[in-house]
Amino acid sequence: MINHFINVYTSTLVSSLTGWKGTTGSRKTEQPEKEIVLFDREGCPDCRSVRQVITELNLDVKILPCPEGGTRFKHTLKEVSGSVQIPCLVDENTGQKLISKEIIIEYLFNEYGKKAVPQKYSGTRFDGVINWTSQLLRGGRGEKARSSLMPEKPLTLYSFESSPFSRPVRELLCELEIPYTMVSLGKQQSADMGPAAFRFHRGPYKPVKDSKRERFLAEHGDVMVPYLEDPNTGEKLFQSKKILNYLQRTYGQAGNK
Repeated sequence: MINHFINVYTSTLVSSLTGWKGTTGSRKTEQPEKEIVLFDREGCPDCRSVRQVITELNLDVKILPCPEGGTRFKHTLKEVSGSVQIPCLVDENTGQKLISKEIIIEYLFNEYGKKAVPQKYSGTRFDGVINWTSQLLRGGRGEKARSSLMPEKPLTLYSFESSPFSRPVRELLCELEIPYTMVSLGKQQSADMGPAAFRFHRGPYKPVKDSKRERFLAEHGDVMVPYLEDPNTGEKLFQSKKILNYLQRTYGQAGNK
């Protein structure tokens, strides 16, 4: 229990350190016809910047984790891009295959935001310090591959980038090299702000009309992340601790015994 508290606490510090970028999402609801794929490493600062933009643009993407020492998607990445550099984004809607944080971010804002890159994503002279401190706080989580079983079908994770509770789940998914669709549930209005149990809003909670958050509320009775769906087992789970235990038990070392 204490370890999980520390896990979430240091995750909260990272979100604070990075200015809570990747919290808010646009009000657009339409997704591209074809799934966008991101070759990603959760502990990589450049990948984090791309995921922040994905939340801001309210996009859903398929994540193919590429942790250090991992081999599951390494060959696919090399076939697609000609290298093993990450982040790498593949968008079959436009035929684009892009490498490097700056190129991907500019593309996403131009193509799906219909605007130039906002100043806050242009980088600062403190980025190096922020990235180093963030990696130190997380103790290398989400960076190196661990032995795992490969699910037959990708999982689905409802999340937003800065969520302190979602980050540990994404880190473990990356370490276990488990592919998943990341559904962005970024906050779209002032009524969304704050943890689900303590929102900074009085009265009944009402998400933006016709949004993913509204559909989620109608189905589950509240809007909380992380939320994991595993089509391989039928499991549907809230709460990061329960999800982490489930992933380790089902696909991690315990699953290999």
